[in-house]
Amino acid sequence: MPPIAIFLALLILLLSPVADAQSNTSHAKGDVPLFRAGVSDVRVDVQVTEGNRPVTDLTASDFKITDDGQPQNIIYFSREREPLAVLLLLDISGSMRKHIEEMAETAREALGYLTPGDRVAIMVFARRSAVHMDFTDNHAEAARQISSAVEDQRVGATTNINSAVLDAANYIDENSSHLWRRAILMLTDNLGTNYKLPDDVVTGRLLSADIVFNAIVEGRGIRPGAPKPDQQQNPDFTPADVFKFAEWTGGDAMKASGQIPFAEMIEKIRDRYTLEYHAPEARPQEFRRIAVDLTDAARMRHRTAEVHARNGYYASSLPSTSSGSSSGT
Repeated sequence: MPPIAIFLALLILLLSPVADAQSNTSHAKGDVPLFRAGVSDVRVDVQVTEGNRPVTDLTASDFKITDDGQPQNIIYFSREREPLAVLLLLDISGSMRKHIEEMAETAREALGYLTPGDRVAIMVFARRSAVHMDFTDNHAEAARQISSAVEDQRVGATTNINSAVLDAANYIDENSSHLWRRAILMLTDNLGTNYKLPDDVVTGRLLSADIVFNAIVEGRGIRPGAPKPDQQQNPDFTPADVFKFAEWTGGDAMKASGQIPFAEMIEKIRDRYTLEYHAPEARPQEFRRIAVDLTDAARMRHRTAEVHARNGYYASSLPSTSSGSSSGT
C-alpha cells in the first residue's frame, strides 16, 4: 500500500472516535440535531383546550399524528420554546368604528402575555390593508402604537377580509423566519365579502406559510350559513368566513361577548405545542391531510379536551431542512 494511502487510513481511524464523541455529547445534552439536508419535515402547531383553558401538561407521548391516514413518528416536540411572530390584523372599516376604542385598550393589555423574544406587528385594513408597524420585540412600543393604528385613514371604509388575510400571510412569510411560530390575530365583525378572492386561495396561502389564523368576531357578525338550494350566489362576492380560516389552520375564532377577549386569545396562541415529523414521499403540489389527536392514555386524563391543528399542507411548500433544535432558536 502506498505511504499516502496508509497515512489517510490512519487519519480516518484517529478522527472517527472524536466525531462519535462529539455526537454522543450533543445527544447527552438533550439536543435535537439538525436533520440532514434534503429531508423535509412537517411542522404542526397544536392547541389543546378544556373549556376555554389551555392544557399544558402534555408530552410527545400523549400525541398521535397521521399523514394521509398513515401514523407518523414525532421527531421533535416542544411547548413555548420557539419565539412567536404574531401579526395583529385590525379591522377599522366603518362598521367597526364603534368598537375601536375598546379594541385599542384591550389589545394593549393583551400584549403583556407575550414573552421576551416574541415579535409583534400591526396591520390595519378596510378596503385595503396597510402595515402600521413592522415586527418588533418591543412590546411596550407596540402597545403604544395600537391607538394610532386604529385611526389610520389610508385604507378606505369597506371591508375586504380575504384580501387582508392574504396580505397578512404574505407579509409574515416575507418578514419572519420559519424557525418562529407564526400567527395572525384578527379583530373584525366578519361583515365583508371575499371580493373575487376565493376562500381556498387564502387558506392555501396560510397553510403553505405555516401560519395559524385566529380571530375575534365583534358586534353582530356571525358565521355565514350555507346558501339555500334555490338561492343563487355570486361566487365573487360570497360572505367572508374567518371561522373557516381558523378551522383549516388549527387556530381559534370566537365571538366576543361583552369585553373583547384579546388577552385570552394571546394566551392561547402563546401556549401551544409544536410537533414535527419527517414528510412522506409525495408528488409536487400534492395536498396531504393531517390529523392530530391525543392517545387513549392522555384522553383518560383529559376526557373533554379539544385538539386544534391545521388539517393539511402542500408537499411543495415544505422547507428542505428541519428547524428541529431543542433550544428553539
